[in-house]
Amino acid sequence: MLRQIKPKNARSKRALAKKEPLAHENTKTVLLLRGTTCSSLIQDVLSDINALKRPYSVRFTKKNDLHPFEDASNLEFFSQKNDASLLLFGSHSKKRPHCMTWVRCFGGQVLDMLEVHVVKDTARTLAQFKSEKCKVGLKPLLSFSGTQFASPVSNQHTLAKSMFTDFFRGGESSTVDVEGLQLMINFAAGEDAQDGSSAKIRMRCWRIITKRSGQRVPRIEVEEMGPRIDFTMGRMKEAETGVWTEAMKKPKGVEARPKKNVDTDVVGDKIGRIHLGKQDLSELQTRKMKGLKRSRDGGTEEVADYTSIISEGDADSTRVVEVKRQKIA
Repeated sequence: MLRQIKPKNARSKRALAKKEPLAHENTKTVLLLRGTTCSSLIQDVLSDINALKRPYSVRFTKKNDLHPFEDASNLEFFSQKNDASLLLFGSHSKKRPHCMTWVRCFGGQVLDMLEVHVVKDTARTLAQFKSEKCKVGLKPLLSFSGTQFASPVSNQHTLAKSMFTDFFRGGESSTVDVEGLQLMINFAAGEDAQDGSSAKIRMRCWRIITKRSGQRVPRIEVEEMGPRIDFTMGRMKEAETGVWTEAMKKPKGVEARPKKNVDTDVVGDKIGRIHLGKQDLSELQTRKMKGLKRSRDGGTEEVADYTSIISEGDADSTRVVEVKRQKIA
């Protein structure tokens, strides 16, 4: 469980009040760090991710002696000091070459971590693509391809999907401008290798271009803008059950009250369910007929008339003959 801090004076009480959870939290900030030994490839990748995340990212260029899976106290210090709940740590060693550790924090403490390794042969930086780049601060479209991301059992790929969604989702917005949809980030995962190793995750960034089509709907084209990164899976640390439940809680009053018998389908259409009570057929209004009415003297009823229509040979002249039965006393 999370550690509770009791304020010792009024100043510390005000400082803790500012860090209390809000009904509508601010956009998450990503803090990018490097280790004591960091390859040039990892430094370029950190620069490219910083360019994709601006203005919601902070990058430190100084060397930090950190070992996330052995001791996470330094990461928690950086998270609390800079008010950043997302951290990305890059390092390089002979045992773990071109290593990147994705970290999420909750309440100033590490929630979960995922370690990946960048494949050097297929990596291409943002500067190696000569195409036009997207503007700063755009909200990207995220796409995940592969059955590994939809596994019912929690594994490295399901954690990677949750982690990448948190890192690249951007700020929340109630309305969307179509002209602002210019960036799409695709994560693709194949099948596991025969030797038992996990499948690679291929990250591709595309710029969405709208062109005239002569119709109301524009013609859409995509162009790769970089970076191009392939990840191999490393170590992982899942969140504890109690802390995860606490992190997933939603404050009261944020969600709209559900209306009875009103649902919304996957597309977003509103569907209503109507319940009808038991109908009383004795009060049902039927067709009014003379034969069903009571006579004025009471006690006598008329039997329904039988009307027969006899059509003559001439189409213009039709003779109607009515035959009535006598009243029954």
